[in-house]
Amino acid sequence: VQLQASGGGLVQAGDSLTLSCRSSQGPLGSRAVAWFRQAPGKEREFVAAIEWSGRMSSMSDSVKGRFTVSRDNTRNTAYLRLNSLRPEDQAIYSCAVSNNPFTRSSSPSDYDYWGQGTQVTVSS
Repeated sequence: VQLQASGGGLVQAGDSLTLSCRSSQGPLGSRAVAWFRQAPGKEREFVAAIEWSGRMSSMSDSVKGRFTVSRDNTRNTAYLRLNSLRPEDQAIYSCAVSNNPFTRSSSPSDYDYWGQGTQVTVSS
């Protein structure tokens, strides 16, 4: 599985972005997908996870109510919608895939494949 995250950019506080995670090699549809982020000088942080069918997801408390995670298995792509962005959301956002189709784990060690991240910069 080869993953590519895209959609990041420079936005103002309060703006929205949609990040995409596409598998260019290997199906995404039978696997769970998660999003993590890492800001400079900070540890990697769990953001969201969605199981293979898209029916169930988990969000971190820090983004609950502002971010949503979804997927379109016909397009081999998962999405992270970031609304009401805050300066503290600024980070590199990465997607990861687990061979366990049902996991919504917040632990990076439960994910088998990682894509390169996309930078989200939020100005106040």
